[in-house]
Amino acid sequence: MTSNLDLSTRITNNGKGLLVRGTPSRGRACLIQYSGDALGRRYLLDAPEITVGRSSVNGIVIHDDSVSREHAKILSKDGAVIVSDLGSSNGTFIQDAPVRAPTAMQNGDILRLGNILFKFFAHDNVENVFHDNIYRMATIDAGTQLFNKKYLLETLDSEFRTCRVYGRPLSVIYYDLDFFKKVNDTHGHGCGDFILRESAQVAKACMRAEDVLARFGGEEFVAILPGADSRTAAELAERLRKSMEEHAFVFEGKKLKQTISIGVSQNQPAFKSATDLLNDADQKLYQSKHGGRNRVTV
Repeated sequence: MTSNLDLSTRITNNGKGLLVRGTPSRGRACLIQYSGDALGRRYLLDAPEITVGRSSVNGIVIHDDSVSREHAKILSKDGAVIVSDLGSSNGTFIQDAPVRAPTAMQNGDILRLGNILFKFFAHDNVENVFHDNIYRMATIDAGTQLFNKKYLLETLDSEFRTCRVYGRPLSVIYYDLDFFKKVNDTHGHGCGDFILRESAQVAKACMRAEDVLARFGGEEFVAILPGADSRTAAELAERLRKSMEEHAFVFEGKKLKQTISIGVSQNQPAFKSATDLLNDADQKLYQSKHGGRNRVTV
């Protein structure tokens, strides 16, 4: 997590919740989403101009039917953050007052676009760091530090709808760790946990900036590849397979090898939902496993 806290600030967990101690330093302005599926998500306002809306062309994309395709514009100028409505259907509001002309936000203001609420922070402080941590706890898998299944499914559904609207390709990589049960049985669960963490970092290094990599469950992982056709996805999958095969896993002085089996699927007109795309990739993974493992099936 990126923050501008000074070294005297500490975030700890006492078993009952997050405790934040220390004095925050000033930093970048941000919005934190206070409603909708992405509750707790932080959006840094680190560009001179950012548009907000449902369309993927916006700097901040909000997938909610109450939000217009291009709903509002946020300008950062001379230390002020100014909001303008872009002719939205359901309006832009600050502290429940409609935005009819460019309006500067004050620290702590509630911004509403349609039905979606945000809280504005003029600079990094303890409270927005706290909410950023809440979001991480809700979306990040503790064992691998990748995204979790809930976040994956929400993102895949959103990307599926977007690719249908704009006619752009979308592919999915679905893989699992070969003979992972044997790792636990032979070397213990401590080693298994290490392999999960280390393999996640190997896979993450193979991904593009726009890809979303998540732990789907157990030793199964899924990567969403926006804008990637089956050829691009297959090339990335092969790079991932080879990187995993060649990586030296060293646990308590022991060198281990770990391979993966991969299924790759590109969205097709016959797929009615994101679930169809995911299931097709899962079937391809099944073919890789039963075809000898450590291979890619497209």
